[in-house]
Amino acid sequence: MKKTAIITDSNAVILPDEAAQKGIFILPMPFMIDGKNYLENVDLTEEVFYQMMSENKSISTSQPAPGDVMALWDKVLEEYEELVHIPMSSGLSASCQSAAALAKDYNGRVQVVDNRRISVTQKSAVYDAIRLVKQGKSAKEIKDILEADGDNSSIYIMLDTLYYLKKGGRITPAAAAIGTILRLKPVLQIQGALLDAFAKARTINQAKTIMIGAVKSDMENRFGGISPDNCELCIAYTNNREAAMQFKAEVEEAIPGFEIKAVDPLSLVVSCHIGPGSLALTCCKKLRD
Repeated sequence: MKKTAIITDSNAVILPDEAAQKGIFILPMPFMIDGKNYLENVDLTEEVFYQMMSENKSISTSQPAPGDVMALWDKVLEEYEELVHIPMSSGLSASCQSAAALAKDYNGRVQVVDNRRISVTQKSAVYDAIRLVKQGKSAKEIKDILEADGDNSSIYIMLDTLYYLKKGGRITPAAAAIGTILRLKPVLQIQGALLDAFAKARTINQAKTIMIGAVKSDMENRFGGISPDNCELCIAYTNNREAAMQFKAEVEEAIPGFEIKAVDPLSLVVSCHIGPGSLALTCCKKLRD
């Protein structure tokens, strides 16, 4: 059995201590803030990020530099025979395609997974990969399994403000102004490769009800049934853990039998586009052995 490593990027919201404990290698995502370069969870913490956001600093994201990607791979391959690299969704960043191109020079020792996931659902895929390594699967087998399973997940996100979507050019200033006047709480979805609109709510409670209903529908119609044996639910948030914990209790009451597996922050790449105060409900179909 080959010795296989698992690498992901910091979008998977796996903090350094957790990664070290589980033997996961993390490629930090780069940010540019007011002209200065930062790396997520290296010199850019969640707290610092939201402080800079509140100060209206210019924040942009980019993909990891090819040299940094290959340097990490080369270091890992000194100890491991092969590796599985699980980057963020190819629909949200070019980093996945760039990594796949770089992997061609590694003679099959590097397998890049394009399973169209990000944040909490990406983290779920990483832990599936660890289980598959323990079962003796090769890097190529893990890639194929994860890619075949990629669309068996959903993320629904309630936004607290339209300001950051407008700032990033994802909606027009006029649409943002109307939404702000009407106090709309948009619900977005990430299914597969894209971040897209899903519904509009007038209140936070209505938005929560929409997200819970959407997840129940996905479990029933896409994931094989509403059962904790079949699916796992997680809560994610941007800079408001107290609200996330309250939502956790509400989801567990609304969907009996389910215990929320994790309450994690959304990745800073997603947060950059939607701003603080957002809540998300995620669902992943459990990967069968």
